Amino acid sequence: MKESISIIFVALMFASTSASWSPTQYERPAAVGQANAIRVQSEHQPMLAEFITSGEDGGMPQMPNPGRPAQTLEGLWQGTLDVGGTTLRLVLNISTAPDGRLIGHLDSLDQGAMNLPIDRITFDGKRVRLEMKGLNAAYEGRLSEDGSDISGQWTQGGISLPLTFRRTDEAPTLRRPQEPKKPYPYSEEEVIYENRRAGVKLAGTLTLPRSPGPFPAVLLITGSGPQDRNETVAGHRPFLVLADYLTRRGIAVLRVDDRGVGGSTGSVTDATSQDFAEDVLAGVAYLKRRPEIDPEQIGLIGHSEGGLIAPLAAIRSSDIAFIILMSAPGLPGEDILLLQAAAIAKASGASDDVIAINRAIQKRIFDMVKRSEADRLTEERLREDVMAFIAQLPEEQKNIARRFTATLNRQIKMVLTPWFRFFLTYDPRPTLKKVTCPVLVISGERDLQVPPRENLPAIVEALEGGGNSDYQVVKLPGLNHLLQRCQTGLPAEYAKIEETINPVVLEIIADWILRHARRQ
Repeated sequence: MKESISIIFVALMFASTSASWSPTQYERPAAVGQANAIRVQSEHQPMLAEFITSGEDGGMPQMPNPGRPAQTLEGLWQGTLDVGGTTLRLVLNISTAPDGRLIGHLDSLDQGAMNLPIDRITFDGKRVRLEMKGLNAAYEGRLSEDGSDISGQWTQGGISLPLTFRRTDEAPTLRRPQEPKKPYPYSEEEVIYENRRAGVKLAGTLTLPRSPGPFPAVLLITGSGPQDRNETVAGHRPFLVLADYLTRRGIAVLRVDDRGVGGSTGSVTDATSQDFAEDVLAGVAYLKRRPEIDPEQIGLIGHSEGGLIAPLAAIRSSDIAFIILMSAPGLPGEDILLLQAAAIAKASGASDDVIAINRAIQKRIFDMVKRSEADRLTEERLREDVMAFIAQLPEEQKNIARRFTATLNRQIKMVLTPWFRFFLTYDPRPTLKKVTCPVLVISGERDLQVPPRENLPAIVEALEGGGNSDYQVVKLPGLNHLLQRCQTGLPAEYAKIEETINPVVLEIIADWILRHARRQ
């Protein structure tokens, strides 16, 4: 990716995707997006990250279309955006509302970002303009004489790129060969239980083998950001695939919507990882009440931030028999965010100068958040401080830093949330030292959101420092933060990869659980 679009402002982890994510994409994601990432969500690359998330569905129709032109925009349009060597397939879906206004949405197929809202569509019969405020983006083009294509420029965050859309009868679909198809060879049940202390209802899906029980069971914990029970990120549903595999192997699985998502109540951004650990314990208590479940064999599987939450829950309850940490952090949140931003920027082709400026701005924001009380630091004050910091940079660096300002408002809103404040300063190592149950740690060698080179040794040191010798660490070559086989590890690849979770990962997890279940 070219340096001009390789700026990562505050690359917030957790995917997700999602979801790993920056506040604008990741984990889900984005990332407070995305990949996913530790929650992904989504997860979260500057142009690519900004391109993905607005977090809302549906187009907002805008402009009356009096005197319908001879050519119409209604229908499907497909184009390919070349973002510094990374190609993104985009699909426009445009229709006419009953009052004559043009409405529509945009899908970014290769990022797994669907139903991105188009706030305003303007068309005079030849010239076309689309506005997407949530993405800080616009598209201006001209319809060809025969009405078969629109040629123009995509503009986002001060960057302008050529983009041509062509009519199509059918949009391409993403292949997800690992996703199971019904009917399943096991039982599936929709469940609801309550975290009474928080007054939160949690909705999920419990899958149970059809063989005689009771069964060992796991509760799946998503990464950062609002995630559904399948941890959907970049067009993938990792927890659906994981639950399907484990249940076929004789392990019951409970996967749950995050607070405020799907059938669950509450809010993700108003809570912290400590609160989510209480939600997990409520899930464990629910599983203990089920006669199909072996109460002595209930474990946790956490991905990304979920791998931070699992130890928090494990040290609070003797009911947790084991924990599995997938792409989990072993360092304080601030360290993770700085490492993640630099790793993604470097892999995207950013220069050392760009990486250094990005780090300086991140540090400036983090320092203000850490030293200010929650009710004293306002969006306006933080924004003014960042702009003042940029203004005093040398002119060349100032020009680079100004590229960050297009997304500043959204990023600032996120860093002021209770979730972010907790994550920024939380160090998982003291908690890991207190974990006494068996632990399986799995990481991908090409994980750019939670880099294993720095995080795995920290996890091992903490476990051993606490006297826990019943642990296994697996670092798998060629896998990314979502534990997919990949080329670069960049979040931009997540949706393009057909594999949802590498089969070796699934086998390692199931074998490890069943070995420990037999030992009891």
